[in-house]
Amino acid sequence: MPNLVIRRASLAVAAGIVLACASAPRITPQAEYEVYAVKYATIPNFPVRALIAAADSSRRLDIAMMVWLIRGNGRNVLVDAGFHRPDLIQRWKPVDYVEPSAAVARAGTRVGDVTDIIVSHVHWDHFDGVDLFPKATIWIQREEYEHHVDSTGRSLDRAIDAPDALLLARLRRDGRVRLVEGDAQEIIPGITVYTGGKHTYQSQYAAVRTAEGTVVLASDNAYLYENFDKHLPIAQTLDAASNLRAQDRMRTLASSVRLIVPGHDPAVFERFALVQPGVVRIR
Repeated sequence: MPNLVIRRASLAVAAGIVLACASAPRITPQAEYEVYAVKYATIPNFPVRALIAAADSSRRLDIAMMVWLIRGNGRNVLVDAGFHRPDLIQRWKPVDYVEPSAAVARAGTRVGDVTDIIVSHVHWDHFDGVDLFPKATIWIQREEYEHHVDSTGRSLDRAIDAPDALLLARLRRDGRVRLVEGDAQEIIPGITVYTGGKHTYQSQYAAVRTAEGTVVLASDNAYLYENFDKHLPIAQTLDAASNLRAQDRMRTLASSVRLIVPGHDPAVFERFALVQPGVVRIR
C-alpha cells in the first residue's frame, strides 16, 4: 500500500511537470541578421552642396551608389534597389557601374533569392532597380506611394520618374507591393522601418537587429557622415527641421553612432571590413 501511494504521488508530480511545461510561454529567439553595404557604382565629382545644406559650392565628392543587404532567418532583404535604365546611365555616367543585381550576387545572394525590398523612397537611384529582383516583395510607405502614383501609374510628383511610376503601379497590381502604415513598424521580425526626414513626401529608413546591436540604414535621410558629425540637414529635403529630428532619432535607435550608415558616403567602404570587392559588412 505505501508503494502504491508513492507511485501515485510520483505520477502526480510528473503530470504537474508536464502541465507546467505545456502552459509555460514559449520563448522565441529574437531574429538577428547580417548587414552588408553593396556598392554598384560611383558618380564622380558630385557637388557636395547638393548633399549638405549650405556647403561650399566648390566642394566635390565621388559619391557611392549603394544598396544594403540584410541576410538571415530565411530572408534576403534589400534596402533600396539602385537603378539600371539606360537613359539614367547615359545621363549620370556612373563609373565602375554594374547592375545592382550583379553587385548583390557578388555579395553572395542570387537574384532569385532576394525575398524583400524595402524602398526608402521613390527617387530613381533607389527604386528603379526593383524589377531586377522578380521574386521580392516591395515594402514602401503608404503615403509615399499614394502621393506619387495614381491607380493608372501616372506620376503625380516630379520626385518619381514616369517609367518608375508605371513600374510601381504594375508591381502593386501584381500583388507584390506592401504598403507600410506609418512610423515604427516592424515589417519583418527584427527589421523595423521609421518615417524619415522628408527627403521625399514620406521617406523611410530601417533599423535592423544584429548580433552586434541595432544597425540603422539611413538611406538618403542622411547622405554623408558629415550630416551627423556637424548636425547638418541634407540639402534635398522638404523640411530641414524634420530631417535633423530624424538624424537625432537614429542616434537613439542605433546601438552605436558607428552603426548608422548614410546613403552615399564612400567612407562606408573604408570604415568597415571588406568581404568582397565593393561589399562591406556592417558591424
